[in-house]
Amino acid sequence: MRGDNTNMKILLVNKFHYIKGGSETYYFGLGELLKEKGHEVIYFSMKDDRNFPCGQEGYFTEHMDFNGKMDKIPMLQTGMKILYSREAKKKISALIQKEKPDVVHLNLFQRQLTHSIIDAVTKYHIPIVYTAHDLNCICPNYMMLTHGNICEACKSGHYGACFRNQCVKDSSVKSLLSAAEAYLYKWKKTYQKIDLFITPSDFYKRKIEEAAITTSPVIHMKNFLPAKSVYQAVQENDSYFLYFGRLSKEKGIMTMLKAYQESGLENQLYLAGSGDLEDEIQQYISCHQLKERIRLMGFLSGEVLQRIVQRAKCIVLPSEWYENGPYTIMEAMAQGKPVIVSSNGGLPEIVENGETGYIARPKDTASLAECMKKMAGLSREEYRIMGEKAVANAKRDFDADQYLKNLVQYYEQVRRSYGKNRSSNIT
Repeated sequence: MRGDNTNMKILLVNKFHYIKGGSETYYFGLGELLKEKGHEVIYFSMKDDRNFPCGQEGYFTEHMDFNGKMDKIPMLQTGMKILYSREAKKKISALIQKEKPDVVHLNLFQRQLTHSIIDAVTKYHIPIVYTAHDLNCICPNYMMLTHGNICEACKSGHYGACFRNQCVKDSSVKSLLSAAEAYLYKWKKTYQKIDLFITPSDFYKRKIEEAAITTSPVIHMKNFLPAKSVYQAVQENDSYFLYFGRLSKEKGIMTMLKAYQESGLENQLYLAGSGDLEDEIQQYISCHQLKERIRLMGFLSGEVLQRIVQRAKCIVLPSEWYENGPYTIMEAMAQGKPVIVSSNGGLPEIVENGETGYIARPKDTASLAECMKKMAGLSREEYRIMGEKAVANAKRDFDADQYLKNLVQYYEQVRRSYGKNRSSNIT
C-alpha cells in the first residue's frame, strides 16, 4: 500500500458492470476520473454478458437475477445467496490479496454481492467508502415506497412491514428475503463497518442520519458530470416537453400524462425510454386520443438521445419516490434546458423554482399542469435567462475536478483515521 502523498489504488465495487442506471454512470465515470488523475483503479462486480471489459473479470461472481420469479426456483438456495455470498467473499479476498488496494469504494452491493464482501475487506484492514445511490441501507424496498405511496416504516430498524405489505415487487417471497437481509445487516452491524458514507443529496444524508444505522460520517457530495462535459445553453428548440429514463410507476409518468392532458398545451410530449409501464402508457394514449400529441420514442442513448435532449424545450421528471441526484436533470441543465420536477427527495436541491425550472407537488396533476403552462408561456428572453442560469448552476455544482479533489481528500482521511474514532477525524 502507498503512502498518503502519492497516488492510490482504489477498488471500485458495483454489482452491475454495464450501464444500467445512474449508479453505473457514477461508477464508470469515477473510475475514468481517478485514472485520468493518475490513480490506479480495479473493479469488482458480477458476471454478465453486457459487462464492459476490464482486467478483473476472473474475480467477478456468477450472475444472479433477483428479478426472476422466486417461486420457480429453490427458495432456500436463492435466499442463502441473497443473505450471504461465500463466493463473493472468497473472490474479493483473492482480488485484495493480489492487488492490495488502499481504499474500497462500494456502490450497489446488496442482494447480489451481499455484506460478505464487507467482512472480507475489514479482515484486511482496508477502509471502506460507500456511495448511497438509493436508500437500500434503511429500506428493504430501496425506494421507500409501498404500492406507490411514500413509506418510512422501516426507517426505525423494524422491517416486518416490508413482508406484510409485500413491498418488493408485490412478492411475498422477495419481500420476506429482503426483510431478512435487512435484519441480518442490522444484527451484523454491517453499516457500522463502513468508514464513510457519501450521499448525492442532502435529503439522503438526513434520512440515513435519522435511521441511525452508523456512527461514521455521512457526507453530502452532489454527483459530477464527465470532465469533458460541454456547459452551453442550446436556445433553439422544437418546443416539445421531454421525459427520458425508465418507464416505471415511481417516476410519476402517469401523473405527467394526466397533467399534460389537463394543461391543454399545443406543445408535444416526448417519452424516451423503456420499462414495465409501456403497455399502460400506450393504452392511455389510445384511450384519450393523444397519438398526435404524445410520442413514445423507445429506448435511446448516445448521440441520438443527446440530439433529442438538445432540441427539447424542457425536461420533465415528476418523480413519486425519493429521487437522489439524477443524471437526467444534471445533463439537461448542462445544456441549458430548464427542468420541471416534483418536490420529492433531492430534486429541489438541484432545481431552483422559477430560476432554472419549476417544482410541482408530487402526484398532483393540477400542480404539474400549472408548471407546464408556466414553462410554455415563457417569453424568449425569460427562457434564455432560465437556460443560462441552469448552465451556470451545473458548472458550479457538477464539476468533475472539484468532486475528485474533495473525494481524494476523504480517501486520505479515512486511511489516516482507520481504526481510530472515525467520526471525530473526518470532516
